[in-house]
Amino acid sequence: MKLSVSLGLWQDRPAGESLATAEAAERHGYGELWIGEMATYDAFALAMAAAARTTRIPLTVGPLAVTVRDPATIAMGAASVADLTGRPVGVALGTSSTVVVEDWHGRSRARAARALAESADAVSTLLSGGRADLDGEVLRCRGFRLRLPATTGPLTVAAFGPAALRTAARYADRLVLNLVTADTAADLIADLRKAADKAGRPRPDVAVWVCTALAGDPAGVEQLRRGVVPYLAAPGYADMFTRAGFGDVVAYARTAPHPRDLLAAVPRELVDVVAVTTDPARRLADYAAAGADEFVAVPASTDADPGGGATLAALREAAVETAVTPPRT
Repeated sequence: MKLSVSLGLWQDRPAGESLATAEAAERHGYGELWIGEMATYDAFALAMAAAARTTRIPLTVGPLAVTVRDPATIAMGAASVADLTGRPVGVALGTSSTVVVEDWHGRSRARAARALAESADAVSTLLSGGRADLDGEVLRCRGFRLRLPATTGPLTVAAFGPAALRTAARYADRLVLNLVTADTAADLIADLRKAADKAGRPRPDVAVWVCTALAGDPAGVEQLRRGVVPYLAAPGYADMFTRAGFGDVVAYARTAPHPRDLLAAVPRELVDVVAVTTDPARRLADYAAAGADEFVAVPASTDADPGGGATLAALREAAVETAVTPPRT
C-alpha cells in the first residue's frame, strides 16, 4: 500500500513546523506530500516552501474548498507550482465546512455537492490542458485555458456522502476519505466501485487520511483526541462513531455542549478507531483489507516530536516489515 504524508496544520503548534513534516516525509521515503490549508499559510505558497525544503517528493495541494476557490484559480495555482518546481503536482477538491466557507470566507455553501461536481469537471479539463466551458448551476468558467503546461499529478475528490462519491467516480483519479474507520472505508469503497461501474469508468484509487501518533508521547495522542471533537455530531460521522460503539458520546455531542466538556467525554478508545496510536502494522493491514490503495499519515506534532518525524519513521518501519498489499475492489 502506498504511503504518503499530509501536513497536520495543527492549530496548537507553530505554523512553520509543517515544513519539518515535509522534510521528514521525504527523508523517510514517503511517496507523496499532501498540502492543505486552514488559518495559516496559503496552500500554494506552502507547497512552494515545501518544495524548496525537499528535492523530489510529488505534491498534492488540497483539499481546496470549491465554493471558496474557483476552477481557474485552482488550476492556475497547481500549474504554477508544477512549472516552478518541476514536480508532479496534483489537486484535491472538497466542500469544506460551513465555518470555513461561510463564516471565514463569507461565501455561500449552498448546493456544495453540486459545486463539487462542477468544479471537478472544469478543473479536470483545465489541468489536462483543455479550455473550460462550464456554465453551471453554481459555478461558471468559460473560455479560460492555462498558458502553462498540463500538470501530471492526480485529481482527487474528498468524499463521504453519496453525491460526492458519484462525483469522484465520474471525474477523479483518486478519492480521499478523512477520519474514517476501516469498516466505514470498506463500505465507501464498495459504494465508489458501484458508482464507477455506473459511470463506465475504472474505480478511482482510494486514499485514507489517518491521524497518527507513534512517538510514545501522550501529548500526541491528546492532540488527536482534540481533533475528533468537531466530527462527533457531524452528518455521517455521527453514524460512524455510533456504529463503532460510541453512541453515548455522539448523543452527548448532539446536545451541543461546550467543546471543553465534550472533549472530556471522549475516551481514548474512540480515537483509536479512526487514528493510529499503537500497533501500526495491524492498523495498516486493516485499511489495506478495506480496499484502500494509499495510506496518508497525518502525524501529530508535539514538543517531543516537532513535525512528527519520529512518528513517520515508526510508521515507515512498520510498513516495510509488513509489506502490505491492498486488494483492488
